[in-house]
Amino acid sequence: MDLLGAAANVWDRTVVGRLADLRRMPRDAVVGSPDGILFRYRPLSGVDPAPGGPVLFVPPLGAPDFAYDLRRGCSLVEHLLQQGRTVYLIDYGPKSFSDRTLGMESWVDDLLPRTIRQVAQEEGEDVHLVAWSLGGIFAMLTVAAAVQARAPLPVRSVAAIGSPVDISRVPLVAPIRPLAQITGGRLISSIYRGVGSFPAPMVGWAFQLTAVDKLVTKPLAIASRIDDRDCLAQIEAVDHLMRNMHGYPGRVFGQIFHLLLRSNDLAAGGLRLGGRDVELADVDVPVLVVAGRDDVIAPLKAVRGAVPLLTGSPEVRFTTSPGGHLGVLTGRRARDTTWPELDRFLSDADLRAAGGDGATGSAGGETGGTGETDGGTAAAAGA
Repeated sequence: MDLLGAAANVWDRTVVGRLADLRRMPRDAVVGSPDGILFRYRPLSGVDPAPGGPVLFVPPLGAPDFAYDLRRGCSLVEHLLQQGRTVYLIDYGPKSFSDRTLGMESWVDDLLPRTIRQVAQEEGEDVHLVAWSLGGIFAMLTVAAAVQARAPLPVRSVAAIGSPVDISRVPLVAPIRPLAQITGGRLISSIYRGVGSFPAPMVGWAFQLTAVDKLVTKPLAIASRIDDRDCLAQIEAVDHLMRNMHGYPGRVFGQIFHLLLRSNDLAAGGLRLGGRDVELADVDVPVLVVAGRDDVIAPLKAVRGAVPLLTGSPEVRFTTSPGGHLGVLTGRRARDTTWPELDRFLSDADLRAAGGDGATGSAGGETGGTGETDGGTAAAAGA
């Protein structure tokens, strides 16, 4: 053990107050409304702009927007800016009782299409959607709904990271589904309709429950890594994110419970939103699907369920990376696995849009335009 390093870490944690650099990458508001604020991140000094479309981060409900900008040195926002990418993010902000009537179609039919068109207008280029968890489902449904309505959006590609499509493949909810089907979900419905939302503390508690084993062993992990500043900073940053989770509007939570958890409709190809069926088969842009090999919220098989449903996409790539639900997006190992895979995918989509082939796929790619890669490994441990 590096005793000097351990002593410095203890000093900074107890005296300075933190190890992680939680400063957010500088950004400016482009346009705002009660349902969301569109931000544009400032380019990094000394980094030449790279050719290609802008990236728009689509957050999931429940998680704060800085999930994409977790900490300096482990921020996907920072990484893309270092590549010369133009980066935007739509921040929904915390949801309250007054938002209880918002449904998934509020995002799919209104907020996200408006935001995508705004970014395309600002940059004069089609937009790459990069989305995590439920955000990936929102992104794919948004593109599909626009195609169905014959009003296609200026979207160049979609990257869905840790987005569970087949809920029957999620062991955590397996015991709940039969009970929900028997009762018709009436008990849950009465609760969320009464309180108007799924409260933020319960969202944070639910995330922590999925990693209860790590909570129990966390003190031992910290003690054994007391000289590993990067590991301790990552743990601190994840704790900060968990303390800042948001609630779900009641109607959205109801749709997630009934359409996804109870009926598993998305695994059959789509969801019924706003009085019509939105089908993943209508997604007509390249899609990257990324699954975390240690993800218990969105296990590999649940995420991979999207691949055979995206029949209208010109190219679907599937890859796995080490890490749990947050780790696959912005864990320490994601820097060497998920992020380079995303870089290749965005570059190839830009090449395709410019008239090149762009369908290079991944190592070990399958036929039919679907690539699969192991995602690589790294020696460093982390979330």
